[in-house]
Amino acid sequence: MFASVFVLLYVAHLLADYPFQTDHQAAHKGERTAVGRRANATHALLHVGTSATLLATGTLVLDLHYSLPVSLVALAWIGASHSFIDRGWPVERWMKSNLQEKSFEEGGAAHIDQVAHVAALTIAALAIAGLS
Repeated sequence: MFASVFVLLYVAHLLADYPFQTDHQAAHKGERTAVGRRANATHALLHVGTSATLLATGTLVLDLHYSLPVSLVALAWIGASHSFIDRGWPVERWMKSNLQEKSFEEGGAAHIDQVAHVAALTIAALAIAGLS
């Protein structure tokens, strides 16, 4: 079940991070302003909704059975972790404290951002698959 859940969550992530993300969200989600916090929250909720939709699709199409409480906690984790990572400063701090400052300055933050998101999705998929 882990592989199926992970693929569903990863596809949901790709949809929410690229074709479904608005220009406004992309431009402002990392700002430390009210506008930035709203853009970030809206983007994180988009991830939660897209993930929930694909998990529900997995139930219908693949006959997967999840624990509802575990799935709700996993969806909350997806939203919270996505919001945290997309604030920008966690990735910047990680890169600069791990001797990746040149990579950060050359645009490498997008890669670290995506690795962090995939790690968070892996934790969610492990929880759903292992505790359902």
